[in-house]
Amino acid sequence: MTKLTLRTEGDTHIVVTRRFSAPPEKVYRAHTEASLVQKWMLGPEGWTMPVCINEARPGGKFRYEWADGKGGGFHLTGEFIELVPFSRIVHVERMHLPDPTPDNQVETTFAPDGAGTLMTMRMTLPNAEVRAMMLASGMEHGMEASYVRLETTLL
Repeated sequence: MTKLTLRTEGDTHIVVTRRFSAPPEKVYRAHTEASLVQKWMLGPEGWTMPVCINEARPGGKFRYEWADGKGGGFHLTGEFIELVPFSRIVHVERMHLPDPTPDNQVETTFAPDGAGTLMTMRMTLPNAEVRAMMLASGMEHGMEASYVRLETTLL
């Protein structure tokens, strides 16, 4: 297991990488099967995902709703564009905070890396302002907490 790395490219991209000790098939399934997504994609400690709809197929929709246990929360909606089993997912997503953010196109790849997987997520945002807002939101901390949870879910 390795810590998440996050870097920017140009004005509109965020690239996240992380290694997992599980094979690509397991890491991919954890991103496409609702029952697994709901176990690990929770962000910081104390958050839950009471709603997890995930139609993992081209044109399929998803909706994730998070709650902080204190009356707060938000949700994310999107559509899958392309899925290549065990190696690539392309989707568009928008956060509702409560108003929807501009679309974020995300390409996630799962490459064999020794006995594990190198996951690379490349986000394409509409402009530098939206990217700055996402980076300032604490997304890196929430993602790392979720990925630590994912690593233990996969073992």
